Order: sequence, then C-alpha cells, then structure tokens
Amino acid sequence: MARKLCLGIDIGASAVKLCLLARSKRTYMLERFGIVPLPSETIVDGALMNSARVVEAITELISAHRIKVKQAAIAISGHSVIIKKIPLPQMTREELEDQIQWEAEQFIPFDINDVNLDVQIVNQESSQKGHMDVVLVAAKKDYVNEYTSVVIEAGLEPVICDIDAFAVQNMFEANYEMQPEKTYALVNIGAAKTNINIVARGISTFTRDLTVGGNTFTEEIQKQLSVSREEAEALKIGSGAEKTNNVDMVVPQEVDRAIRSIAESVTTEIQRSIDFYVATSADPAPAAIYISGGSARLSILIKAIEERMGIPIIVADPFRQIVIADGDREYTRLMGPTAAVAVGLALRFPGDS
Repeated sequence: MARKLCLGIDIGASAVKLCLLARSKRTYMLERFGIVPLPSETIVDGALMNSARVVEAITELISAHRIKVKQAAIAISGHSVIIKKIPLPQMTREELEDQIQWEAEQFIPFDINDVNLDVQIVNQESSQKGHMDVVLVAAKKDYVNEYTSVVIEAGLEPVICDIDAFAVQNMFEANYEMQPEKTYALVNIGAAKTNINIVARGISTFTRDLTVGGNTFTEEIQKQLSVSREEAEALKIGSGAEKTNNVDMVVPQEVDRAIRSIAESVTTEIQRSIDFYVATSADPAPAAIYISGGSARLSILIKAIEERMGIPIIVADPFRQIVIADGDREYTRLMGPTAAVAVGLALRFPGDS
C-alpha cells in the first residue's frame, strides 16, 4: 500500500497555507490547496502573538477542504534557527549521531540543552582531506513547541518540522530540472522575511534569512501615501485602487515609487548575500535566481533584481509539474508563488529524515 504524503501547513506572517498532494507512479496531483489570511500582528518576528487565531485559521482550512489526513509537516525559520555547513572528520552516521551534540556546541550560539538538533551528511568527501561536509540545524525548543502546539490544537499530528528554505528546495527539485554543474539561488520573499538558499551540485551550500519581506513594501506605501494598511496592501498587489474612495486620486507612479525604493533595498540585500557566497565558495556563482513568495508577483521587484544581478530571474511555479484539476488552474496560477513552502512540505512523507 502506497504511503500517504504529509499535509503541508505553512504558517506565515500574513497567512496560513494548506497543501495536500497525492502521488501516482511518478506524478504528483494536487488534491487541496487553500489560504486563510491572518490579521497583522498575529505573528511578529516569528513569535505567535495570537496563537488562537492561527489555530482558527488551520481548522478553517481543514474544514473548508474536508481534510482527513492528520499527519502534518510544518516549517520554521528566522533568528531562532541556525543552519551551518561544517566540515567534520569522516565517520559513520551512527558515530555522527553520538558525537553531534558535542560538535554542535562549537558552532551554535544557544545553550545546547535549549535546542533541537538535526544533522545531514551532504558530502562524504569534503575539500578538507579526511573530512566530510554536514549541514547542522539547530532550532530553539520553545520556538518549535510554539508552532507544533497550534497544529496539535487544530487536531493534527505534526510529524515533520522542516526549515522554510529547505521546503522551497523540495518544491524546486520536484518542478525543475537541475543541471549538476550549475548553481541556483532560491529566494523566497515572505511577508516578514526573505529566505535565501543557494544550491550547488544538488546540495544546499548557503542559507540566510533577511528581515525584509512583503510587509516592508506595504508599510512604505502606507507611509508615503498616508493610507490604511488594507489600502496599501491593495495598492501593492495592483488591485482595489479604483474601488477605494480615499485613494481615488493617487497616481500609480506614487505607488511604483514606493515599491521601487524598497525593491532596491531588497535587491541590495540579496546581492550582498550572493556576493558573500561567491567570495567564500569554490562552487560557481548562481546561473539563475528563482523567486517565490507573495512578493514574486511584484514586477518592479523582479525587474530590479534582474537589472542588478544580470542573470536570469525566474518566478518559480510550485505547481509546474503537478497535475491540477481544470477548475483549480486559474486560482493556483494566481496564487502559485505564495505556495512554495506549502508545496515543499506537502512533498514530505511521515518518517522522512
């Protein structure tokens, strides 16, 4: 009997997204996808300020989409999560499991007793002779518990806690052909933060979280045009301006100017991260940047990154290789970029390492 995939639950700063896939031979099929927006300040700097509203959003999605699957995969990121690629002396997986707590203490700025640790061997032969490359992930236990608790309260069983950047990589690998000799930058621009993951030889070699995201654009529009947050959000996504009485007289150039100013700062941060990677890595510079997240729908931002970086910028389509029922095509096409993490989580099986 074929194993069932996890239910992907992406708890983001602006919305909760749900994705359920089914696997048939070599094909993935979309069974359910939905989004419930969250009020601003529900999640601040990754902390759940209103966990009851998050539980309500998850249960609303489960009910609306008649979800029967109970085993869920979630993801976290931010300053409570540390990801490091480190060289360690070559050893077996069992030896690594025994020694990782001691090894991790040298690299983790938190008390080792306060974190959940995970480690993956990504290269048995490091550039350092007699060493192997491993990716070490440490997440604060109270932070993980905060997110698993709301999922449990919503009636689900959280069986996987992934990292946003790695979930986006899962999505990317399922939808795009990666050439092994090429390097790719995966940039997921969420509401409150941006995750950068550089993949070389099929392996995540560099990750960074930036504290800028879609909310930064909204706040700049709000400040520049003296409109409410809701009006600023509507203007940002290019809809609702003509329907909003208080902003009838706003010329589009003013909105564009506000978006462009933030786009330049976001682009600078992305460029700095990629420049740092190029300067410190033996692998080639990224051949292309794949952008996901709600802000991937901002053409001004995409253009700014393209002009600055001088390499192809592709808006990632998380449903590119997934079979979608005809009635859902338009909705998934529209919301596609926001689904990157949820799809990446929905590709996981319970018990995956």
